[in-house]
Amino acid sequence: MRDNGILKRPFERRGVIQLAAGTMTAGLALGATGASAKAGADSPTAGGAKGRKPIIIDGLGGISNVNLRILPEEKSGDPAVPDKGIDARALEDVKASGMSAVNVTIGYVAGEMEPFEHSVREVGQWDALIRRNNDRLAKVLTAQDIRDAHGSGKAGVILGFQNAAMMGDDASRVEIFANLGVRVIQLTYNVRNQIGDGSMVSENRGLTEFGREVVAQLNANNILVDLSHSGERTCLDALAASKVPIAITHTGCRAVTDLPRNKSDQELKLLADKGGVAGMYYMPFLATGRQALAADLVAHMEHAINVCGEDHVGIGSDGGVSAVDDMSAYRAMIRKEVAARRAAGIGAKGETADIVPMLPDLQGPDKYWKLADMLESRGHKAARIDKILGGNFLRLMDDVWTGV
Repeated sequence: MRDNGILKRPFERRGVIQLAAGTMTAGLALGATGASAKAGADSPTAGGAKGRKPIIIDGLGGISNVNLRILPEEKSGDPAVPDKGIDARALEDVKASGMSAVNVTIGYVAGEMEPFEHSVREVGQWDALIRRNNDRLAKVLTAQDIRDAHGSGKAGVILGFQNAAMMGDDASRVEIFANLGVRVIQLTYNVRNQIGDGSMVSENRGLTEFGREVVAQLNANNILVDLSHSGERTCLDALAASKVPIAITHTGCRAVTDLPRNKSDQELKLLADKGGVAGMYYMPFLATGRQALAADLVAHMEHAINVCGEDHVGIGSDGGVSAVDDMSAYRAMIRKEVAARRAAGIGAKGETADIVPMLPDLQGPDKYWKLADMLESRGHKAARIDKILGGNFLRLMDDVWTGV
């Protein structure tokens, strides 16, 4: 598995880095069958936005079938298990979701492998995977590629990193990855690297001098800088250092829920002033002491709109679109993953074994449409909703990737 040596399961890293916080709400019904999840995308409750068919960009998400991660251990090496968890159901669910493009995490995040070699290898693997599924998927190099994918009914795949450790001590490596088609690079994960401090580093030391070189190279090579998972000082330093707009692809608002993985109003305001976009995630970091739900996501989005303005808020769900079929088995897997992350030293404050890393009432292929309907029901107009669904990220990517 692509887990950087932390876990051994047969698909992409989303499961390893996608864990969260809290305790379960008593009596909450979780889970959905594959059939019901697919039907949900065509539900009459998925209303106005679906009728408009806006561009939907998930600033950080996935396209794999989460249920393949719940296979018994004896099945985990079965050659019938699809590469990176992308099977027929995953592709059907992605199509039903209306997602035009998604930033998928590839490359090194944490673990014992050599970061540069591992990341280059994964670019090649993803290129091959996209070619094998070129009737459904398209590699994204420019914002126009997203428009083209949307028009053709394909899902655009944006290759992105969630750690820049693969730069080693050579900032010119940025150009290598730019030429390989990587379009989003997050500076740090939760811990410290040679670029800066992650969100769980208490010293909060900020961007290093080498980190400033990396930001300059990312700007020069038209790669979108991602400040998710960064410590507050690192985030503020990078916002000051960058010559172009920056993204925080998947986060929440610390003023609503005080956890390190969420961003302060100061960070959000400076991001917006710079022309950037903050993607709100479908993660339990949106609440403390209980399971986060769809209403919590709306609360964070509305706070972000108030702080940033409607032109600077998007979606970064931090998850795929296939619904979980067996919640009991999924819970058992999450308990193991939380323990593994703690042992590896990469966990975030708020992650516990008793919570699922999703919004249980906002999972499945209709998760974007349902959010749009919730926003509409609260009085948000269609133009604003379409910006949040994808228009804002499209504008940002157009700005940063110009010249690619």
